[in-house]
Amino acid sequence: MEKIDLSIVILNYNTKDFLRDCLRSIEKAEKKKLNIEIIVIDNASRDDSVKMVKKEFPKVKLIVNRKNLGFSAGNNKGIIQASGKYVLILNPDTLFSKDTLVLMFQYMEINNEVGVSNCRVELPDGKLDLVCHRGFPTPWRAFCHFSGLEKIFPRSKYFSGYVLGHLPLNKIHPIDSGTGAFLYVRKKAGDEIGWFDEDYFWYGEDLDFCYRLKQKKWRVMYVPDTKILHYRGASSGILKHSKKISTASPETRKMAARASTEAMRTFYNKHYRQKYPFFITSTVLFTVSLLEKLRLLKSRLG
Repeated sequence: MEKIDLSIVILNYNTKDFLRDCLRSIEKAEKKKLNIEIIVIDNASRDDSVKMVKKEFPKVKLIVNRKNLGFSAGNNKGIIQASGKYVLILNPDTLFSKDTLVLMFQYMEINNEVGVSNCRVELPDGKLDLVCHRGFPTPWRAFCHFSGLEKIFPRSKYFSGYVLGHLPLNKIHPIDSGTGAFLYVRKKAGDEIGWFDEDYFWYGEDLDFCYRLKQKKWRVMYVPDTKILHYRGASSGILKHSKKISTASPETRKMAARASTEAMRTFYNKHYRQKYPFFITSTVLFTVSLLEKLRLLKSRLG
């Protein structure tokens, strides 16, 4: 059996056209001698995504779920089928640069202490998608982020820790967490922590994944030597910049709004609750509840 260098795992939910473009960009990317397999997991899409993959990309391994299992469980189902030395968790609303596959593979090959790496992830306007360059969301960092202090002091280590704004975006360096839109994972590291925590349905699982990796002394790195384009929010429809291109129904927007805040509760309860006094925990959870109500209201307004 031929050795697989990289397994690309793509979880799809009603993003047929984005998925097609993503798979085509992978086909066009340089591979040199890399042996790559692509695994697409479809989370019960209603937009003929499955039919499109079968017809246009017959070499892709396709897993079809009868219901939407969410991000963690959906990806885990695909990872079980992955046989590569590395696993790339990839969103369907992304496009590769020509050199991305080769450069990221080369980086991981010479840095054995790295468990996961993130390339530069750009939004359609060319700006950095800040979720690829995150600090863990401590209560203080979250307060600075949501209160706007981060925007007033964007280069401050003290006020901009949520997105690590004090670190240079043009150089390779350690970060706390990358984004589930593009996580280049050493399979050995992912296996060690059991991959994604299925208590997270949608959002937060990438933060949790990187947090647990770092607890096991694996490094998480930002590698801006190459980049991808991320349309971000195509499936959820709850982000302002993606509303015009999103495929999300009103029901999906509501589900995403609720899941995004539920992920905050889950992460806090798992990793921070025992570290902070009761009054901070109460304040954090109360604030998350208010944020949830606001996001649900926005999702209804479209």
